[in-house]
Amino acid sequence: MGDRVATVDGHQALVNRVAELRSLLNRASYEYYVLDAPTMEDAVYDQLYRELQELEAQHPQLITPDSPTQRVGDRPSSQFNSVRHNIPLYSLENAFNTEELESWQGRWQRIVPTNDFEYVVELKIDGSALALTYEHGVLVRGATRGDGTTGEDITPNVRTIRSIPLRLVGDRIPAIVEVRGEAFLPLDVFEQINQEREANGEPLFANPRNAAAGTLRQLDSRIVAKRRLDFFAYTLYIRAGDGNGESAQQLDLGIEMNAVEESVEHPRTAILTPKSQWDALEALQHFGFRVNPNRQLCPSMAELKAFADHWEQARTTLPYLTDGLVVKLNSLALQEELGFTQKFPRWAIALKFPAEEAPTVVEHISVNVGRTGAVTPVAELKPVSLAGTTVSRATLHNADFVAQLDVRVGDTVIIHKAGEIIPEVVKVLTELRPEHTHPFHMPTHCPECAQPLVKPLDEAVTRCVNEFCPAIVRGALIHWASRQAMDINGLGEKWVTQFVERGLLHSVADIYDLTAEQLQTIDRMGKKSAENLIGAIAQSKQQPWSRVLYGLGIRHVGNVNAQVLTQAFPSVEQLAEADIDAIAAVYGIGPEIAQSVYQWFRVSAHQALIQRLQAAGLQLAGETPAASTTSTPLSGKTVVITGTLPTLKRDEAAALIQQAGGKVTSSVSKKTDYVLVGEEAGSKLDKAIALGITQLSEAALLNLLSNI
Repeated sequence: MGDRVATVDGHQALVNRVAELRSLLNRASYEYYVLDAPTMEDAVYDQLYRELQELEAQHPQLITPDSPTQRVGDRPSSQFNSVRHNIPLYSLENAFNTEELESWQGRWQRIVPTNDFEYVVELKIDGSALALTYEHGVLVRGATRGDGTTGEDITPNVRTIRSIPLRLVGDRIPAIVEVRGEAFLPLDVFEQINQEREANGEPLFANPRNAAAGTLRQLDSRIVAKRRLDFFAYTLYIRAGDGNGESAQQLDLGIEMNAVEESVEHPRTAILTPKSQWDALEALQHFGFRVNPNRQLCPSMAELKAFADHWEQARTTLPYLTDGLVVKLNSLALQEELGFTQKFPRWAIALKFPAEEAPTVVEHISVNVGRTGAVTPVAELKPVSLAGTTVSRATLHNADFVAQLDVRVGDTVIIHKAGEIIPEVVKVLTELRPEHTHPFHMPTHCPECAQPLVKPLDEAVTRCVNEFCPAIVRGALIHWASRQAMDINGLGEKWVTQFVERGLLHSVADIYDLTAEQLQTIDRMGKKSAENLIGAIAQSKQQPWSRVLYGLGIRHVGNVNAQVLTQAFPSVEQLAEADIDAIAAVYGIGPEIAQSVYQWFRVSAHQALIQRLQAAGLQLAGETPAASTTSTPLSGKTVVITGTLPTLKRDEAAALIQQAGGKVTSSVSKKTDYVLVGEEAGSKLDKAIALGITQLSEAALLNLLSNI
């Protein structure tokens, strides 16, 4: 009996020691990486870390997700899984000057007329957004932003970022906590990584933002651990219920921040539910996150402008890159009242710093042939540093743009980044033009296939109309494999280019004839990679008819139009046999799209392609819609649309309403059930208010439709 008690006591002592080591080491990491105020000597940390490591190796059942040993990285993953965000990650509307900032203020004040407000202004970090989920205080998931609704689960990589707590600090932690923030590379770390890559003969990263994004998507988390990413937190949510997001609520809604409780045992106890953005940032700090100290509470637009003016100049002194400011209404109650458009919160905006401009020399003008055959002139430049990247190419858009600027090889030009993303030429310094230069003329024949180029009278774009042009084939294949089309994981631009060059692919149908043995003959395509790609290709055969139609790349047929068309024509045969009038009669389509679709199906090569896709087993038909007795929120409802919607065109919104059983009319009356309201709504909104008719935002409409 005594031996048994001793064994139990010994095990409990072991459990207690492991827990104590985890607590000591996590606290030391928090002080070092978050507070920048270390209290533990490196030698002591190393000694305690080795002790924990040895104990966990001897007793692996004691390893927990919040153990410091779990930060070093695990064996490489085979792929990232897509995950749906419990709470969507919205984009921010951009303002490029204070006049646009004032216009934004005027817009939200028309919705909620008040002068009782203040702004929180934070630096906009130039990195990659992350969504973190904590359950009972422990980090259980880290995901990329993705499209805002769906991201990639990169939890092993997130664990390596030492400024992200594996366990939240404090003893008053909600059951489920969601945190949003920005992962980034400090400039000194970025420079060191590039020095190491240069020494190893590896290509250099263009800028810290790209390096951070690329690092987060490394399949080997051990590489991520070596890159030393950092993180600033800026948004906090709690979720009640079972974790499926039914009752998601920003933590800024409803808990007093004046009840800070600290103790010797829990010196930075988390405070729940602040009522303002400023207090939410304080709460994040109490939870153990780094929050950017360069922020300010601004009670007036004048103070906000002064803060912006300061950081426009002072940003060069920061140890990381920032491309602007994020302005948020401080009151979370006001944020909740204003709500969201489909893409943006109405209560926040990004004030972007002016785009950098730089002079450089045009060394050559080339032309690029895109997926649709559009031929775009491109200025090949003497490399120049611009907004954190090295720029060596800039678009010249089309022949008319080149003629308007009179850009020539040898010219000194001013370039900037449109939206700080796409480099473009904005001015030619003709006074510096060397002698004997010549105006640029678009080629008469395609540089890829040597076939004559065509410039339609009603378009500014010059096109190659040879559908077998290698550039068009490559573009079609990349589009077909893209996430919104057939979503063939692993079939990216690099492999498509090699497959086309090797003569393995001439059309999208050829993808389904590939074998693993063929793929293994390609340089750097191993057996496992080949098998994975063949598996992804086979899986794409299950994609629905609407995605197949979108993937075909028919001109003017985007995602929404493809869905509308496949609802109206549930099989490829029905769509192929339809005449122009029948296609144009589908609400939201119209004559231009109808003409494009009709002509596409009249081409014999396209007919042969459809036959091959059918033989390969792709889904070229959907379920024929039966007369449904299922009621939807819009069944039998009359809807009027007014104003400009954030993301949907009016005909697209109307098509969605009709698909859900609703009816769209042009005038408001007592029979109207809903008014779909966009920006700059007119007299229809006034009449709807007078009649007491329910108003829907685009976001509310899509939310209704998502539940059908």
